[in-house]
Amino acid sequence: MTQAQHGDTVKVHYTGKLEDGSQFDTSTTGEPLEFTLGDGQIIPGFENAIIGMAPGDAKTVTIPSQEAYGEHRDDMVIVVNKAQFPSHITPEVGQQLEMRQANNQPLSVVITDISGEDVTLDANHPLAGKDLVFELELVAIV
Repeated sequence: MTQAQHGDTVKVHYTGKLEDGSQFDTSTTGEPLEFTLGDGQIIPGFENAIIGMAPGDAKTVTIPSQEAYGEHRDDMVIVVNKAQFPSHITPEVGQQLEMRQANNQPLSVVITDISGEDVTLDANHPLAGKDLVFELELVAIV
């Protein structure tokens, strides 16, 4: 039977969980995820887990943070004063915002703490620093 390899376009059903078992994403309620192995569209550990699978194969893999969204970086966390926010925004913990970097590129941040006039913004991916557990099923090689 044909096995998935770099350059193949594949369709995969997956369920992603944290190590504590809490689910953060799944494709099982809709269409399978379609991507080309080696194109860098998917985190490296996920791609590597699909290589060698045949259609119909299923497995569970743990992907360390280094092969997922990387380590949590302290240099991507900043504290700003509430006065720096536009008047139409009332900061709240958990709120997601988009900022512009010095080069005018967009940067997504999450408010993680508010202390007095200080607001902590985190630009790390929400899953950075976390090992991820994926239940995978290779649906097809297209």
